[in-house]
Amino acid sequence: MKRIALYIVIALVAASCGGRAKESRRSAPKVYRFQYVTPPPHATQQQRLLYMEEHYWDKFDFCDTTFISKVDTAEMMRAFAGYFLNFVRPDDARPMQRLIKRSAVSEPMFKYFVMLAERLFHDPNSPYRNDEQYIPVLEAQIASPYYDEYERMVPQYDLHTALQNRIGHPANDFKYTVASGRTSNLYSVRSPYTLIYINNPGCPMCREIQQAIEASPLLSRMIAGGELCVLGIYPDKELDEWRNHPLPASWVNAYDKGCVIEQKRLYDLRAIPALYLLDSRKRVLVKDSTSVAEIEAVINALSE
Repeated sequence: MKRIALYIVIALVAASCGGRAKESRRSAPKVYRFQYVTPPPHATQQQRLLYMEEHYWDKFDFCDTTFISKVDTAEMMRAFAGYFLNFVRPDDARPMQRLIKRSAVSEPMFKYFVMLAERLFHDPNSPYRNDEQYIPVLEAQIASPYYDEYERMVPQYDLHTALQNRIGHPANDFKYTVASGRTSNLYSVRSPYTLIYINNPGCPMCREIQQAIEASPLLSRMIAGGELCVLGIYPDKELDEWRNHPLPASWVNAYDKGCVIEQKRLYDLRAIPALYLLDSRKRVLVKDSTSVAEIEAVINALSE
């Protein structure tokens, strides 16, 4: 499943680089490839992982800006994604900090690695969106001499959004309104776990996620037992559409009156649907996910 999702990311890169005229085989330039390192042959699994985290980029010449004009972008995306998906913990930003610092030897190299990070960790269609990994990239862009004050405006905006609702931190509170007109707020929900389900009735993936939640024996049992409250929130204005697509009766089916969440940028709404799992104190356990399996895994891990 991870491999299929990675192909989706690579396809996004390939699409963004499309539209170039095809050359004949005879005139096609040599394709440069990323050179992988090999861990010591007798290392343990843990030693191999640590070695690859530290030495993965040893054969890459960050000073060779001609490489990025000759390398196949999809191939480089595979190398970049492979590093972070296989050898870096999702919540450990230090390897990204080191990598983006190394890439800053020149403007072309720095912006190339910014592009790779954006495709993997920030593109709304990427299954590996991860603000913790993207925050160091945004901070580096803002501090970089390669950007003027106007060019810094986009990463500054994105950084503000990325810093909201971080894992382990309290979630942003918001008001919600149900069909009867009653208004309440997130922090009024009393439950060991709260699952915020940001959704749009016309979204096919939203229906898939709803079905996955309903089909989950764990989540269904927790909802029935009062251990989990699913708070469905519709963030848009077309209320007729929302009323015509009700959620299960055991969930809270609400909308954001006045679209305050979007206006105040309380949550990232670039990609819908989105799931946020919170504990009893409304600390974020899972952020901006589309995986019900991930929600289940986190709950199971906390129950052990």
